[in-house]
Amino acid sequence: MKGARRVREAARENGTAPTVVTASRADFHRPPQPLIAAFIDDQRAAGHAVESICRVLHEQGCQIAARTYRSWKQPGRAVAARTITDAQVIDAVHEVAWSTNAAGQKVLAPEGLYGRRKMTALSRRTALPDASAGAVDRAMRTLGLQGIRRSKKVRTTIPDAGGSRAPDLLNRNFCADAPNRVWVTDFTYVRSWAGFVYTAFIVDVFAQRIVAWHAATTKTTDLVMVPLRMAVWQRRHEGHPTAAGELIHHSDAGSQYTSVRFTEHLELEGISPSIGSVGDAYDNALMETINGLYKAELIHRRAPWKTVESLELATLEWVTWFNHQ
Repeated sequence: MKGARRVREAARENGTAPTVVTASRADFHRPPQPLIAAFIDDQRAAGHAVESICRVLHEQGCQIAARTYRSWKQPGRAVAARTITDAQVIDAVHEVAWSTNAAGQKVLAPEGLYGRRKMTALSRRTALPDASAGAVDRAMRTLGLQGIRRSKKVRTTIPDAGGSRAPDLLNRNFCADAPNRVWVTDFTYVRSWAGFVYTAFIVDVFAQRIVAWHAATTKTTDLVMVPLRMAVWQRRHEGHPTAAGELIHHSDAGSQYTSVRFTEHLELEGISPSIGSVGDAYDNALMETINGLYKAELIHRRAPWKTVESLELATLEWVTWFNHQ
């Protein structure tokens, strides 16, 4: 027991003890074999016995027997296939989760905020087509990555009880056969030192691309009118103008989208309005997802926001990454 106590004290002083959280058996995750073997090797070099080291690891939730460690160290022992694939997956996840900024520093990339499912799909698409979800999950735990969670507390959709609304032309079917067929739109809030800032987005359903966005400090009709004008101009500038009667503009039942000024502009552009039911986020689920990603991947991670200008610049960078990465 004295040997185990000395191992604990030495590991604590040197900062070499592997981090293992004691939990239920279903939640248990043991560090990779090379990490455990390297830790035991370091403690053996410091004069501690293998049995004492394994006892300390067992107390910390990492169950490893002395005979298991000695079997790992046998000459000519083949490395397990899982150990090799886990190392490959760790390298692949590390490559996409971190990037180097202009100052030459390693910073967490937007992909580093992905959960297990999105990280698995990204790893299969970019590096390892055969990467398993379990291997990616182990790699994320080893690297200290965790998918970011989204939340929404402030109510931004205030329906106009006295206004007439267009029908719901989508009925939760967020699919399109070609660009410029269905646009979905919504806006969300951002807290800043200058007060609340509201950011509106318009997304083309076919391309899953943000075609326009706008940030303002008020929730007037201009908040949603400006990105609509920008989107129409952008598509015309790219040589793909919207055709009258072909495009559906879908939104929630907010008073900005049901205003006379906004609906008249849609009619002038030949765009068919579509509005979901009141108080049902599923009727505009695609835009709720975009807003959630915007808040989770950018806003919450880089808060606090001091000025509207800094938020606009960061939003521009995020939209560029979202559309092209």
